[in-house]
Amino acid sequence: MPVTFHIPSPLRVFTSGRAQVAVPASPATLREALDALCAQHPGIRDRVMTEQGQVRDHINLFVGKEDSRYTGGLATPIPADAEISIIPAISGGL
Repeated sequence: MPVTFHIPSPLRVFTSGRAQVAVPASPATLREALDALCAQHPGIRDRVMTEQGQVRDHINLFVGKEDSRYTGGLATPIPADAEISIIPAISGGL
């Protein structure tokens, strides 16, 4: 079953403007799902991952409604038909 990524506006330049991208594989983990996404849209990798292959500090990844930081990080299991949201952290204040 395909996994769908929700792509934030700043990264849509790498997906031809698409807000959602489906990866046709059935990845077992979040890392496999990200690898499949980055194989289709290589420019995303450097914006989401560090050179060491870890998720950048300012990027939050949600599998469904669960923050992957609390569900196993890149080892988070991916259910069939999962929706993964890439959410850049927003900081600042008044």
